[in-house]
Amino acid sequence: MNAISKTIDPVWGESDVTSPKGAGDENFPVGSLLFAKANRAHVTAYYNFARVIDDMVDNATLSADAKIARLKGMEEVIRGEREALYRADAQTAAILRRHLLQTGVPLETATDLITAFVQDAVKNRYGNWDELLGYCRFSANPVGRFLLLLHGEKVETLPLSDALCSALQVLNHLQDVTGDLKTLNRSYLPQDMLDAEGAKVEDVLLARSKPGLRRVFDHLLDEVDHLNREASALPGLVRDRRMRAYCAVVVALSQRLATRLRREDPVAGRVKLGRGDGVLAFAKGARTLIG
Repeated sequence: MNAISKTIDPVWGESDVTSPKGAGDENFPVGSLLFAKANRAHVTAYYNFARVIDDMVDNATLSADAKIARLKGMEEVIRGEREALYRADAQTAAILRRHLLQTGVPLETATDLITAFVQDAVKNRYGNWDELLGYCRFSANPVGRFLLLLHGEKVETLPLSDALCSALQVLNHLQDVTGDLKTLNRSYLPQDMLDAEGAKVEDVLLARSKPGLRRVFDHLLDEVDHLNREASALPGLVRDRRMRAYCAVVVALSQRLATRLRREDPVAGRVKLGRGDGVLAFAKGARTLIG
């Protein structure tokens, strides 16, 4: 008697590959109490979806084709073109679609993230700063746009939010510069900066940064400082008091992380914000609420 073979859906694959990472792994306060209570469930739905698609593309056991199939499946669910598999990872897309339709926030704030992660599945090197910013436009900027549009903010706030989110994305790349190459063979260091300083992508695997690589980090941090200066005007344009405070906190966290990455070596060990950084950033947000 022949055994009945298990059919594996070519879109969703055999199993959920979601990682145990949570909100504590982020550089910004996820599900913050600064958000109005009525908006927290919407933010949580968005975060859960973003975490799942990030896990899909970073999973080392999946082929590029399998990653893209899953990501495209998630996009089709968001657009209402496919039913989600009744499994935790796929259901995050179905849940988020309901929240987006309820709030009127554009579906593109979710599907643009998928565009970036599909790119991650097939592209692992970047030629220059503009190319890296083009990636941030899809991988990070939609997050800020989602939050601002959810809170009914004006479109004038979006370019400043884009600057902040791009800064945070580049800072995250610097934090993970060794791990990304070691586990995913992926580097976001612009090749033209490396060439100009006589550095190589593989230098991030050494015990500490060589002088040329350190200069590349500093060049990137110069660009981040420019983005952070632009983003510093964001809280003053935000009308919702809670969202204004949140933006002030995140701007402060971005600035403090950039300062830490100037002082510390991300090759020698992952540079991250400490408790004191968080306290000072939240104090800045509190002053914005009072003002």
